[in-house]
Amino acid sequence: MYENIPDLVKKGTQFSSEGDFEKAISYFDQAIILQPNNPDLLNKKGVALRGLGRYDEAIECFNKSLQLDPRDLDAS
Repeated sequence: MYENIPDLVKKGTQFSSEGDFEKAISYFDQAIILQPNNPDLLNKKGVALRGLGRYDEAIECFNKSLQLDPRDLDAS
């Protein structure tokens, strides 16, 4: 198990880019447990959820990301 956020994000991003969104979400979830108010992590999870067609959940992540950082230009 990865214990630091950069490693978790790296693995999640790798799986996301390979189209394995379920695995990507599991890594982003682990990172979110460590930093629940990190808008970038929520946005990354939202992108992976969108990739699975889980649009309502993705919108929730994007909205929370924007609530935490309204200037977050990366929020989809």
